[in-house]
Amino acid sequence: MKNQRTLIIGANSAIAQAISTELLIHGEQHLILISRKLETYCSGNYLGAQKIQVSDYSEKTIEHAVSAIENNNKSPITRVFICHGILHNDVLQPEKCLESINAASFETVLKINALTPLLWIKYLTPKLTHKHPCKITVFSARIGSISDNNLGGWYSYRASKAALNMMLKTAAIELARRAKNIKLIAFHPGTTDTKLSKPFQKNVPDNKIFTTKFVAQQLLDIVNDKDIDGQLSYLDWQGKKISW
Repeated sequence: MKNQRTLIIGANSAIAQAISTELLIHGEQHLILISRKLETYCSGNYLGAQKIQVSDYSEKTIEHAVSAIENNNKSPITRVFICHGILHNDVLQPEKCLESINAASFETVLKINALTPLLWIKYLTPKLTHKHPCKITVFSARIGSISDNNLGGWYSYRASKAALNMMLKTAAIELARRAKNIKLIAFHPGTTDTKLSKPFQKNVPDNKIFTTKFVAQQLLDIVNDKDIDGQLSYLDWQGKKISW
């Protein structure tokens, strides 16, 4: 569709930046970018983008950000990428054992990785319900698969991605009834060379650490190929299904 728009949330993440770059390369001019930091998008390449800077990802802020998205029936939003998430920061790390579990850290990871994406979908759904297909991709992870858990550890991160998958599955069932034009995708990018994975790359073979450009290209191909089917697709970077 010539005048379609693409919304990228968490636009300052490394993969989100790669997605926006790939879209520009392929002539996509109608971007909507939401993030706490948007300095990356100050160049002339993004003059046509609508940029919405937020102070945080509280529910009230999310509601205001969605209301700030320009309505344009001639240029519908047909792709949404929800890219933010947390694995570690200065005060929390993935747990290696039961003794490492911390209630405050657990709540932080669950809120950012599981609840926040669903709040975006909650407020976006009225704006995205129209006659045009719209595909929403949320960054999940293979580690959220219960059947794939053979290593243990990383309690909070595993739980947050499993919870995210369950809520996306539930949302897909609801949207199949009330917003049949919307497709949900839970995407596992693989180990990508970003700040998020940097501390954990030493045990990953070099050929299994992907560039952000590669992941963005794979993801855009996957999104373009998926049909609107009222189902949640849980897919890896190859477009292969991941078991729950």
